[in-house]
Amino acid sequence: MCSEDFKEDAIWLNKKQEKIDGRLEHVISQVQSRATRHQGMKVHIVSENNFPTAAGLASSASGFCCLAYALGQLYGVEGDLSGLARIGSGSACRSMYGGYVKWEMGSSASGEDSIAVQVAPETHWPEIEVLICVVNDARKETSSTAGMQQSALTSPKMKERTEAIVPRRMAEIEKAILAKDYETFGRITMDDSDDFHQICAETTPTIHYLNDTSREVIRLIRSLNEKAGEVRAAYTFDAGPNAVIYLPRKNIPEVLSLLLAHFPAPEGMSASSSSVTSSEGYVRGGSKDLVDQAQSFQSSSSDATRSLWESPRGVGALKYILHTTIGPGPQVLHDQADCLIDASTGLPKSR
Repeated sequence: MCSEDFKEDAIWLNKKQEKIDGRLEHVISQVQSRATRHQGMKVHIVSENNFPTAAGLASSASGFCCLAYALGQLYGVEGDLSGLARIGSGSACRSMYGGYVKWEMGSSASGEDSIAVQVAPETHWPEIEVLICVVNDARKETSSTAGMQQSALTSPKMKERTEAIVPRRMAEIEKAILAKDYETFGRITMDDSDDFHQICAETTPTIHYLNDTSREVIRLIRSLNEKAGEVRAAYTFDAGPNAVIYLPRKNIPEVLSLLLAHFPAPEGMSASSSSVTSSEGYVRGGSKDLVDQAQSFQSSSSDATRSLWESPRGVGALKYILHTTIGPGPQVLHDQADCLIDASTGLPKSR
């Protein structure tokens, strides 16, 4: 909300007023400089995040994307908004569009042409869904930005990765997405995740985002694919220990069953919650029917993969599992009940 009565820009995040500086200040000032309406007006921002923050699950990407989009709508900014989101967090530019999105490096020294481009909308390949294994939702020790900067300075393989490996894989995976070639998509996804974390391990000082539970998830998915003779599921890890698993909808009962066998829910926690933003339930966002299918899957598993359901790691290794789909970009909400700011005061609503 902007107003001539506001003396300065202000932001409240999760009910706490935060200082506006650094990247946040830069995003706000850049949007205001491109305003076609409400020029000169200061803004009050109220935001609530119900996703783990700074835990390697792209909370900064979603947060800065929504900030740039909302401010762009408010101030009537024309043209591409992904470049504004990128000022806050590089990967935020990709969150500006739904479906499958690539981040163009660009060639301008100013970075103005380093923007996001949609490869395919979320309706293109609706069969692909996502399971997120939340190993640790606490703030990580090394931020994504700091880690990447350190790797660029000290990792011997970083130059080859950025100049040759990533561009080649980008072209290959874009082709696979358009062709709905899951086998190739899954292979590239896992290989690139492994390479990224190898770069981190070769950085000085060494960066370890993965932990023992992360590596156990990798082992399980790799073993499942090997015994099945095809890619049934594909993991990837960002700058954190939490696994993001892309898989066809038809494979979810099998893969979720495997995860539940090795990482049982803590005693007393309900098996599922239909809401992905719920703070209750072990499998969040998934229907009870989906969990029931997963829990009964082991008895129908093939001889080739049945041994994978043995030797569970133990209760509590995973905090919870999220089930979601490939979705759209940021959306404008029109129900006033969803508004977090009191229009009469410009301050957060008391809830």
